[in-house]
Amino acid sequence: MAKKTVNIPPMLMSPFRKTRGWLARAFRFTILDRYILRQFLGTYFMATLLLLAVIAMFDTTEKLDAFLEAPLKETLFDYFLSFLPYFANQLSPLFVFISVIFFTSKLAGNSEIIAIMASGVSYKRLLRPYMIGAAILAALTFALSNYLIPPTNVARIAYTNKYVKNKSVQSGTNIQLMASPGNVVYINRFENSNKMAYRFSMDRFDGNTIRSRMTARTAQYDSTRQYHWRLHDYMIRNFDGMKETVTHGSSIDTIIPIEPRDFLISVQDQETMTTPQLTEYIEKQRMRGVANIKAFEIEKEKRYASTAAAFILTLIGMSLSSRKVKGGMGMNIGIGLALSFSYILFSTITSTLAINGLTTPLIAMEIPNVVYLLIGLFLFRRASR
Repeated sequence: MAKKTVNIPPMLMSPFRKTRGWLARAFRFTILDRYILRQFLGTYFMATLLLLAVIAMFDTTEKLDAFLEAPLKETLFDYFLSFLPYFANQLSPLFVFISVIFFTSKLAGNSEIIAIMASGVSYKRLLRPYMIGAAILAALTFALSNYLIPPTNVARIAYTNKYVKNKSVQSGTNIQLMASPGNVVYINRFENSNKMAYRFSMDRFDGNTIRSRMTARTAQYDSTRQYHWRLHDYMIRNFDGMKETVTHGSSIDTIIPIEPRDFLISVQDQETMTTPQLTEYIEKQRMRGVANIKAFEIEKEKRYASTAAAFILTLIGMSLSSRKVKGGMGMNIGIGLALSFSYILFSTITSTLAINGLTTPLIAMEIPNVVYLLIGLFLFRRASR
């Protein structure tokens, strides 16, 4: 069977060719792109390895007693295997900034940028491989902070709680939260060591009218089955107008949609959740009326903000260090370090504003990005003249 040939009219073919040509030019990697991208990523990973070695040395000195007490296998695989990627990701904006400042200053010092621009490459075109490198590092940071690192933090935090300093919350008193719409749980005291709640009660409401009350001397959570509780010395009172029906017994198994981590909240719990888990947890706690979830909201917004920081700090670093200065590379690196540390400090200050309720976590985490983006655009415009 002969193949049919479709003839496209020249009028329709011309815009298609123009679009295809524009896309080919836009996504074509030149020797210059590959050269700058190789310098960027190579410097980033080298700077990360060197700084992590320094951080590991100081951390070992600080926690030497704990490391000597703990088994070597747990120290290497439970702690350092999580600690080093965690810190690398936390300080990724700093590493990006230092890398851009370092290798761009070196290019400028060797007059390579002057030669590149003398060949007809515009300053805006020179920014392209920098943004590609920033996109690669931003994608890596996003995957690590949102999905890969949180599960490994579970072992690291358990290790530090066991051998360094226990920051986990093991008990709570006067706990009150909404288990589900219309069902309010009250626990006088809860001990996490044996998963036991003392003086337990749950009220079921229909609007403003109470329909039943279930009380128990103790209630034990079964951690092998989600939401499974065993009540001891229980009593159930059902209300129907003026009528009351009472049921009691020595023990009963029941499903109550709460678990200890819903009310025993430790300072590092948000670091152990992936972003989908964090989103689900925040929504569930809001529904239950739990107030102390600011740290979880800030952690979620910080993960997105740190991804955008790669582009902003790359723009600032390239704009600062692409011109020769009398102070040489040292001057650029000094300015770069000052700006990067000020960015981290600014992020810490704005997160405090969110914790104190002066602004929302989203605004608090994006304020540094907006401010430093404006600084970056100003510096880029000034450097491109």
